Amino acid sequence: MSSDDAYQAVVPLDRLRDETPVVEQVGGRSIAIFAHDDRVYAVDNRCPHMGFPLSEGTVEDGLLTCHWHHARFELACGDTLDPWADDVQTFPVAIRDGTVFVDPDPEPDVPPATHWRNRLADSLQQNLDLVAAKAIIHLDDLGEGFDTPLSTALDFGVTYRSMGWGSGLTTLGAMANLYDDVAHDEKLRAMYVGVTAVADDCAGEPPRFPQYELGNAALSKSRLKSWFRQTCEVRDSDGAQRCLRTAASVLPPADVVEILLAAATDHLYLNASHTLDFANKAVETLDHVGWDRADDVLASTVDQFTDATRSEERSQWRQPVDVAQLCFDAHDALPGLVAAGEGRTWDRPDDFVETLLQADPDAIVDALRDAIRSGATAEQLTRAVALAATRRVAQFGTSNEFSDWNTVHHTFSYANAAHALAARTDAAAAYRPCFDGAMSVYLDRFLNSPPAPLPEPGESDRDPAAIRDDLLGTFDEQGRVDDAGALVGEHFDADGAVTELQQTLAEGLLREDAGFHELQHLEAAIRQAEFAATPAERRLSLVAAARYLAAHFPTRREREQTFTIARRLFRGEKLHGSEATPDGTV
Repeated sequence: MSSDDAYQAVVPLDRLRDETPVVEQVGGRSIAIFAHDDRVYAVDNRCPHMGFPLSEGTVEDGLLTCHWHHARFELACGDTLDPWADDVQTFPVAIRDGTVFVDPDPEPDVPPATHWRNRLADSLQQNLDLVAAKAIIHLDDLGEGFDTPLSTALDFGVTYRSMGWGSGLTTLGAMANLYDDVAHDEKLRAMYVGVTAVADDCAGEPPRFPQYELGNAALSKSRLKSWFRQTCEVRDSDGAQRCLRTAASVLPPADVVEILLAAATDHLYLNASHTLDFANKAVETLDHVGWDRADDVLASTVDQFTDATRSEERSQWRQPVDVAQLCFDAHDALPGLVAAGEGRTWDRPDDFVETLLQADPDAIVDALRDAIRSGATAEQLTRAVALAATRRVAQFGTSNEFSDWNTVHHTFSYANAAHALAARTDAAAAYRPCFDGAMSVYLDRFLNSPPAPLPEPGESDRDPAAIRDDLLGTFDEQGRVDDAGALVGEHFDADGAVTELQQTLAEGLLREDAGFHELQHLEAAIRQAEFAATPAERRLSLVAAARYLAAHFPTRREREQTFTIARRLFRGEKLHGSEATPDGTV
């Protein structure tokens, strides 16, 4: 309820009746006042959709219609009939001695944070990108820029997609991981990309109807692990869900990771890398939101196990060399290999990654087996395989078919997931993806024939900022793959800050209509750069990422246009008329 002294005189009632609507600046707001059906109404003159003056709209039968996109608003309370538009702010009106008074600062019906949380949910339900961008920008301003978008989208994604965890939630997890590594504007874009990816992945899909956990909370890890693997083996999604939900409810995270890793590697390179990568992203997302939600989140990944393609059933893993059998034999030998390496310490030889890149699969497997006997940990070996996979990307020959970029990318994302999961458990199963990943690196060898040359280390006296600007410029033109890699190398030569280089790569990524794989790739590349033992390893990771991104850019940048509109609306800028001169900046 407004107090009497909150009202300000705005227009004589007779004038309003003759000239309706009238626009007045009141308390710093542009307010449109309408006389309609013997009553007076006041609304914010900016359409909540894209800021068009509502005074240029029309009123009929109690509805105000904006003429730009035809959003309709109920005059008395501002509610819209069109969820994509949002409700318009209304203002209390009083008539005193023939003059219209308006309270320009009424108490909101709901707190702003609640309003924008609700709008974020609307954006997911209706798949409305502009609404998502607005909500994320406002929630950031209200101090909820990370937790609320992540949690809201995660809950929506695991509930409203019958197939469960997919590329949308994986993108969300990747963007959450990237959040701390990017500048402020890119933080907002990262959340926007993650939320809209979930909305798009769920659009038109039936909801999930999850199973319940088993009633016996005393079930052991070994039994739940055995049951989960058995149900996955026979593609029993319902049974696997019940086992995994129970494990997530009663076991510590490390034990749950062990169960996931075992089932994900009972068969080779499931879903061409996606099963292991998606499971890892689900686990990493739980690190952000809390493991108390593990039952719902992890249960949503089950179809990635039970419905997965199994690479040992693919001809390239069987002919002309049966690399699948090499992997299975190595898996069977793991108990003895690990036992032989107990108490020993292994340091990776300088030529070990080169060994993983050679064209002899038997020699590759032998090198891995020897390393385990010598005390190599699964984390060490998955890191080495990730380096070999990075080389395949960094030296990808652009004479190959464009789709083959995805082939080397999948191997890299698999190796990155294997490395991340190996850091969470000491189970012998953590060694399995070393062999699977190494064989995928081997199968990718022809995509480095001939290998694209890596930029040689040297010296540069150029300003690193200028080099980063040039790097962004490579994303503005098609085909500048080698230029992008060379500029990353030059940035290292000029002693530029790695954090600023990573932020530039993220800026280039997030302004594009980047696909799932590009978003995956940079997040994984930055993670692998963090584990680099030498500057050369860090350089390799970012050279590879820059080449991969440059191969896929530029795009139409439609997503960036939508985000820019939301940002300009937040700032109160005009998007129409002679004063609207959008320059693409935010």
